[in-house]
Amino acid sequence: MLFQKKKTAVDWLVVGLGNPGMAYEHTRHNAGIDALTVLAKDHGITLNKKQFKALVGTGTIGDKKVMLMFPQTFMNNSGEAVQAAMAFYKLSADQLLVLSDDIALNPGVVRVRGKGSDGGQKGLRSIICSIGEDAFPRVRIGVGAKPHPAYDLADWVLSKYKKDEQPLMEEAFEKAAAAAKEIITSSIESAMNKYSH
Repeated sequence: MLFQKKKTAVDWLVVGLGNPGMAYEHTRHNAGIDALTVLAKDHGITLNKKQFKALVGTGTIGDKKVMLMFPQTFMNNSGEAVQAAMAFYKLSADQLLVLSDDIALNPGVVRVRGKGSDGGQKGLRSIICSIGEDAFPRVRIGVGAKPHPAYDLADWVLSKYKKDEQPLMEEAFEKAAAAAKEIITSSIESAMNKYSH
């Protein structure tokens, strides 16, 4: 008999990284939650419940039961919320999907990866440290590198997009949401083939 994956109350935990609060809305560092918001809207899921130090919402994507999560711990402690939810639902790393910003990619570029290092992204670093492994899928959304070496990195990631970047980013959030859906309903390989260009 083929190995059957254990049934859990949630098939996937999908996390959009960002900082809570109006001051941080639609900044570069909040690309993950902006993409998650598109995914939630596309599938009629509302993130209106406070649980696991996060805003969460549950629903279905395809035939999979999902919990969408926006940690409210601030970026650098995102792992606290993720680890708590994974422990509660007894999820393995391959049932975790993280959407995050990436300063190594040009604005609007989307990359799908099945595992890997945090690449300097402190929310991803916190998750990897909290759950003890890096073998979970992630969708990275390019927000561009800081304009010159002297520019403070924190100021850069907490800045808003320039006017000419906004259409690229709107498209990227849609693409990232579509990639997330593909991972959930099909496979990481299929999502990489379709969306990592």
